[in-house]
Amino acid sequence: MDAFDLEGYVARSRQLDLSGIAWDDVPRHPLTPEAIRTLRYMQDIESHTIIYLRTLLSTRALDDPEIATFLACWFYEETFHGRALAQFLAAAGYPVVPRPRSRESFGQRVEARATASLAKGWKNFVAVHMTWGAINELTTLTGYDRLKSVAGHPVLAELLTRIMRDESKHFFFYYRQAERWLGRGVAAGVTRFLVNHYWAPVGSGVQPADETRFLAGYLFADAEGRAAARRVDAAIRRLPGFDRVRLLEAWIDRNCRGRTLVDGGPTPSGRLTPALG
Repeated sequence: MDAFDLEGYVARSRQLDLSGIAWDDVPRHPLTPEAIRTLRYMQDIESHTIIYLRTLLSTRALDDPEIATFLACWFYEETFHGRALAQFLAAAGYPVVPRPRSRESFGQRVEARATASLAKGWKNFVAVHMTWGAINELTTLTGYDRLKSVAGHPVLAELLTRIMRDESKHFFFYYRQAERWLGRGVAAGVTRFLVNHYWAPVGSGVQPADETRFLAGYLFADAEGRAAARRVDAAIRRLPGFDRVRLLEAWIDRNCRGRTLVDGGPTPSGRLTPALG
């Protein structure tokens, strides 16, 4: 990978371009219950970016001027992803009912406080945040690409393509920063330990566990989905200290067994039924 051009990124950062999106055509193409359920999940998580930002603000991440500059643009762009997905759902006849963003579960509060405490005591904790961000951005990017394929909706495909352009830049920044920070002292070993024991797909802890498992099954159940999950793991394995990681695919094996048809893909009903596993 080349170096991340932060100045160029900042100069071009703006809200998602929705010009030319054929909103009137959205209801003319059918969407399965699975696709609607997945879109609701994705929209909600994009709209929760402020919660993740709040956790970052409690750490040393903002002491780094490059990271601080990037996060300002990242938060702005992610906010418009959520708004665009809400607009699509409304056009499809499934309007989003906003829910409070300031409320955190007990587990989220405990996690945020533990993160802040560890970050204050270890100056290289930024390595964890950047690695976590790289993994989450890549899985999000891959999830959008999979949704394009399985949903088969032309307007949604165009919208997701535009969102993915932003997400690819976000991933690039996090990945480059992770490479930089993981090379410091014991950062790679500690980060690998924390990722191995605590990482879960984007939305875990914000959405119910059944919804996260459903999303993984819907997007990654078939052969193409499993291949996509392996590509995510292969990219993360190139980070310092992560050469043997089996992250997304391992999570699917642990959490989604018996919920999908690995060879045939998800069933056409509103929920997945037994026979990523």
